[in-house]
Amino acid sequence: MATLQAIKYNDGSLEILDQLLLPESCTYISINNVQDAWSAIREMKVRGAPAIAIVGSLSLAVELRKLAAPETKKDLHSLVKEKLDYLVTSRPTAVNMQLAAEACVKLSNNLVDKASVDAAEAKDVIVKHLEAMLANDIADNLAIGEHGARDIAKKCGNKDKLRVLTHCNTGSLATAGYGTALGVIRSLHKANLVDQVYCTETRPYNQGSRLTAFELVYEKIPATLICDDMAAAAMKEFKIDAVIVGADRVAANGDTANKIGTYQLGVLAKSHNILFYVAAPFSSIDFQIPTGQSIPIEERPHSEMTHTGSIRTAAAGINCWNPGFDVTPAELITGGIVTEKGVFKSDQLVPV
Repeated sequence: MATLQAIKYNDGSLEILDQLLLPESCTYISINNVQDAWSAIREMKVRGAPAIAIVGSLSLAVELRKLAAPETKKDLHSLVKEKLDYLVTSRPTAVNMQLAAEACVKLSNNLVDKASVDAAEAKDVIVKHLEAMLANDIADNLAIGEHGARDIAKKCGNKDKLRVLTHCNTGSLATAGYGTALGVIRSLHKANLVDQVYCTETRPYNQGSRLTAFELVYEKIPATLICDDMAAAAMKEFKIDAVIVGADRVAANGDTANKIGTYQLGVLAKSHNILFYVAAPFSSIDFQIPTGQSIPIEERPHSEMTHTGSIRTAAAGINCWNPGFDVTPAELITGGIVTEKGVFKSDQLVPV
């Protein structure tokens, strides 16, 4: 069975699977411009650091394809930079959109200085660069899956079957396809090594119960849903072999920002002597940030905690603290950081 497709792009037409409607409905919505993408990212109709960067970048490709040839390359560069700077503000914790923007702005600036390329040709080069992100992300995810599955199997003593725990959603719905941490689980499943996957519901937005559970059921991977506060009991009761999560940003020292609740899983995994892995594309590593203390943490609306849909489930007037992410210290990532380039310990991370 094919994996779910969260992003559909063909010749300047971009559609995304509205993840706010899952699991009740698989509904695709059109993204016609950068403003549509910014809103979809902000409202979490699309989420996951790789998917955010891809949808943001492709939305600019959609706009540029509709745009008449700019008069000058400087005009084109100003437009590209303005649009990308705006997209970066949609979800500030995830570094992938920022890095994608920086790479595209650098390309555009280089084209300004290249006398042999006119404005129309420069626009085409930029569009092709943006459109290539989709295929590149899928290839990266497949490599992450293989590297991670091989490392987990080896470090778990080549057991016949493994029990793994994951948090939030890191699968096809968070990427161009296949996934990061869930991609590793897919690769373990393909190798017939999965006994059971335990996925947390991931409060308050329930990405685990709404999205990860949906993907696991869709692909017939044996899985059990647990509440976030059951993680320690599950580790002890079911003898979990490994915890694997994604990342929105990894600092230069290996500290990792991921969905709120990840840090406590790292603490619990250490207490139970369970391998703890982070899986993310190498682009999620921000070498400009020395430690996790410098990673900006997005604060989400209080309504995500106080309401389920339109129904209030918390006492009116109660104050709320709703960070979207927390930071897991590098020393708790005992298995390693799984990227498309291989599996690394925190002290092995170097720019390439």
